[in-house]
Amino acid sequence: MLRTGIAVVATTLLLAGGAVAQQPPTATPPPPPDFSKVEIKTTDLGDNMYMLEGQGGNITVAIAKDGIIMVDGQYAPLHDKIKAAISNVSMLPIKYLINTHFHGDHTGGNEPFAKDGVTVVSEINVKNRLAAGTTNGLTGVKTPPVPEAALPSKTYTGAFHIRLRGRVADLKHIEHAHTDGDTYVWFKTANVLSTGDTFTNGRYPNIDFANGGNIKGMIAATDAYLKLVNAKTRIVPGHGPLADKTVLTEYRTMLMTARDRMAKLVKEGKSEDDVVAAKPFADLDAKWAPTELASKNFIRVVYHSLADKKGA
Repeated sequence: MLRTGIAVVATTLLLAGGAVAQQPPTATPPPPPDFSKVEIKTTDLGDNMYMLEGQGGNITVAIAKDGIIMVDGQYAPLHDKIKAAISNVSMLPIKYLINTHFHGDHTGGNEPFAKDGVTVVSEINVKNRLAAGTTNGLTGVKTPPVPEAALPSKTYTGAFHIRLRGRVADLKHIEHAHTDGDTYVWFKTANVLSTGDTFTNGRYPNIDFANGGNIKGMIAATDAYLKLVNAKTRIVPGHGPLADKTVLTEYRTMLMTARDRMAKLVKEGKSEDDVVAAKPFADLDAKWAPTELASKNFIRVVYHSLADKKGA
């Protein structure tokens, strides 16, 4: 439990959200947060759907007539608080926990929820990454393999459907977006979309280029989402507040702008240091970068998306 609950937490903080810590490869990961102070905020999305915010990725809770489907589980030390928050809206058992990708701020809860009898579901690459361990492309920090008990027990490729009485969750894999194992979850009848970190509201996303991520896939994800949603859709992003189609459209425009500007610089033969110094997204930073570090890191991940010869 410690490896998934505490020891891995500090490393995964380097990958969570948009402001990925920029440190040399020998850097020590930051200390884990004080989970005792974390409060779980619940937002009612209507139609027995809820969004939970705590520490790490946002959680979607879908209540059926015979059980509950969760999307993402944050960190292991928050297991009891998350269960308590869910019990405030339903006493039905949690039957499925979907991992939108492998990062620990979304998958840390796998082991304790699995011990409760919950079936953990993911795209196959999530299980593979968790089992093998990973390296952060920006920092070189390594995340060790998780225990077998923390691995998803059900995997899929392409698409998958989870059905409970009165509720269907449609899972779809987006290739080479935030990572190589991203899943979005569409609750069609409730008009709720859970995106994982392929969409982060109000901040630049992290694109985990060392583990299959690419800005081209991020844009493809937003294209897929915009075909599904309408003006009334509630969109649960990986990080940030609840969103709608207008906000998602603005996010896509930002990604397109970043891709086009970086493609020009890469075509001109600019190095990573060159593009960081050029500050190609300076006008975007006011809306999308909470810090200068977040700005630099987004430049770097977009650069690697387009300049690296390996990967997507």
